[in-house]
Amino acid sequence: MTRLLVKLFIRDNGDSKDPAVRGRYGRFAGIVGIIRNFLLFLIKLIAGLYSGSISVIADAVNNLTDCGSSVVTLVCFKISGKPADADHPQGHGRMEYVSGLIVSVVILMLGIQLVQGSLGKIIDPEQTRIGAGTVIALSVSILIKLWQFLFYRKISTTIGSLALRAAAADSRNDALSTLAVLLGAIVTLLWGINIDGYIGIAVALFIIAGGVKLISETVNLLLGAAPAKELVDDIQKKVLSYEGIIGIHDLTVHSYGEYGCFASLHCEVPAQQDIMVSHDIVDTIENDFLREQGIRLVIHLDPVVTGDSGADALKEEVTRIIKEISPEIGIHDFRVVRNLSHTNLIFDVDVPYDFILEDKELRRTITEQILKLNDTYNARITIDHKRT
Repeated sequence: MTRLLVKLFIRDNGDSKDPAVRGRYGRFAGIVGIIRNFLLFLIKLIAGLYSGSISVIADAVNNLTDCGSSVVTLVCFKISGKPADADHPQGHGRMEYVSGLIVSVVILMLGIQLVQGSLGKIIDPEQTRIGAGTVIALSVSILIKLWQFLFYRKISTTIGSLALRAAAADSRNDALSTLAVLLGAIVTLLWGINIDGYIGIAVALFIIAGGVKLISETVNLLLGAAPAKELVDDIQKKVLSYEGIIGIHDLTVHSYGEYGCFASLHCEVPAQQDIMVSHDIVDTIENDFLREQGIRLVIHLDPVVTGDSGADALKEEVTRIIKEISPEIGIHDFRVVRNLSHTNLIFDVDVPYDFILEDKELRRTITEQILKLNDTYNARITIDHKRT
């Protein structure tokens, strides 16, 4: 059914990587959420008023809250699709993360409220009056919420949306919450055992755990989480495949929404290679990344002297020293500047963020080892931190 709705209401739905089409997916999902959540609110409100069940009425109010979440999703997708402007030169893509965070907080609040309500039912049990009409209404609402969960999950997978993944989790949690209300009432009706509060506690803990996880994910993205290792590896592999590039380092990736990716890196090129040739190579790389992967890549050229046997030998010695200290670290941008009284060895050291030695201690250890090679060597070391 989701596929049919997508085909009917989303223009050019096959090109989900197009930001405009992706925006249509998000806005359509928001509209569907508003309609269905308001419908569920009416169904449960009528059932709750008919049966006199406070838990059913509370569940109806929860669906009205979900309507608000769907409005947030709709508005955020509208804003995230706006082009870059003077105040937001990287675009508005991260607004989608804000939507995901808002929905995640709503999920967490729902879980906390459900704990409070469930504890109240355990301390002061209430007899729920429930009839066939209420059972049918709650059963239908569960089926609708499960469909909505599958709908959101399908759309979120298609367009890679964290906000809609949060909405899918919210829909699943709502279905479980309503199921708890229904099962508790039925058990009480058939056997006279009131387990509504205990079921509510179990479901609430599940909802809270999911809410905390989603909040952590969205906050990490808003703070600027490290890119996926697969993306880093793909970028490195592709750049190194171009003739004339002999090494890369200092890769940085910033995400501004699913299709707002910016990256920068340093490319090592032979120093003797014509600068116009090197510039043309990096221009080609930047254009290819933008056209093929939608990544706005900026490259800094680092000329590297090759064919200098003395410099190459020194680089091998320094590399050996570095690897003896730890196989986790490495060097790049190695240069040799010879003077009358001393020789400067200039290089950068790649160090993991959680490395056992502090920068000052590591720099001192490397310097001491280099001086053992020759006391006229002056090590000028830059520490670069990277994710392992």
